[in-house]
Amino acid sequence: MQFDLLIKGGRLIDPASGLDAPRDLAIADGRIAAIDAAIDAEHATRIIDARDCIVTPGLIDLHSHVYWGGTSLGVDADRLAAKSGTTTFVDAGSAGAGNFLGFRRHVIERSKVRILAYVNISFAGIFGFSQTVSVGECSDLRLCEPREVVAAVGEHADVVVGVKVRSGRHAGGTSGIAPVDLALEAADKSGMPLMAHIDEPPPGRSEVLPRLRKGDILTHCFRPFPNAPVFASGAVRPDMRLARERGVIFDIGHGMGSFDFEVAKAMLREGLAPDVISSDVHLYCVDGPAFDILVCMSKLLALGMPLVEVLRAATERPAEAIARPDLGALKVGGIGDVAVLRLVSGRFTFVDAVGASLVAEQRLVSDGIVIGGTWWPNEAAGDVSETERFEAHSHHTHVEVAARHFGHSHE
Repeated sequence: MQFDLLIKGGRLIDPASGLDAPRDLAIADGRIAAIDAAIDAEHATRIIDARDCIVTPGLIDLHSHVYWGGTSLGVDADRLAAKSGTTTFVDAGSAGAGNFLGFRRHVIERSKVRILAYVNISFAGIFGFSQTVSVGECSDLRLCEPREVVAAVGEHADVVVGVKVRSGRHAGGTSGIAPVDLALEAADKSGMPLMAHIDEPPPGRSEVLPRLRKGDILTHCFRPFPNAPVFASGAVRPDMRLARERGVIFDIGHGMGSFDFEVAKAMLREGLAPDVISSDVHLYCVDGPAFDILVCMSKLLALGMPLVEVLRAATERPAEAIARPDLGALKVGGIGDVAVLRLVSGRFTFVDAVGASLVAEQRLVSDGIVIGGTWWPNEAAGDVSETERFEAHSHHTHVEVAARHFGHSHE
């Protein structure tokens, strides 16, 4: 058999199947055609040398904002894809029922990389989010219309994966818990999961968590005080344990203000690792502190989460969360979405959302991705200027990052 592409000599890690071994992987007609210890290079039109690399399913960023040009916070998914090892971006409610068609026609359908999306309970989506403007989309309950969401889900069922609500003082003003209840109504009627954002109270975490069902997603699960999942002592709050036992999915959703190293350490120490690692990348955190999903994954590695579990949280688990078993795995006959990553040694300083630093000896970087069988190299791989950009932004002082966090702690 003749293959279009052969990825040769890599360490293939597929958490979904439990495979972690040296393997070659061949692709033909956009699908994985063979996985074997040694595949003859003569049978391949193009060969990717993956020696010293990790070959894993294309990463799925469960929480991103990629309505580029249509919202002030959107970033260009195609520009981030190869650099971040991401073959599927899941937009977390940038668009609501009122502008979802525009998102689809002008961004989703034109993108080279796969984009799926949650529909925001707010009819207008996230419309008032910038460095100088902060208008929560759920602060006016007239915009939170479940019927419109259900209609949008039905119309765009092929790309919609759930309903999104942003609750809290920044996103909802004085609306309290009402946006969450309305979003749950829409999710229930649509037969979809809900992704719930919590920023600063009200409402408090204790109001939101009991409402979430099995398969619903709590994003910003390691967020800082207030509404943190741990007490000041570091003990995990009981409602978080109950939510995990009930099957609520814990998603990092790093973003600009929603990931705290000390909270993460406490949660990991108590055996409550995140189910999903996502970036919540948008225009105001793409240059730090989140950067992209690979940086977020590297932070969890630095905190002691095993490599295979870090990869699982960006492949198998988000695929399960969006009910897309065709994604997030490497299997013969499956979609040819692959990430070729490298675990680089050095001295790397990571910064969380409140300005705390963490020095690590390893960092994940991308050599490139395969989307639907087509190789897409990371043109910035080995680029000194790109490394310097990361290092420069990673060395923000505590005061600089904390000022940004407390001024704009929405995401």
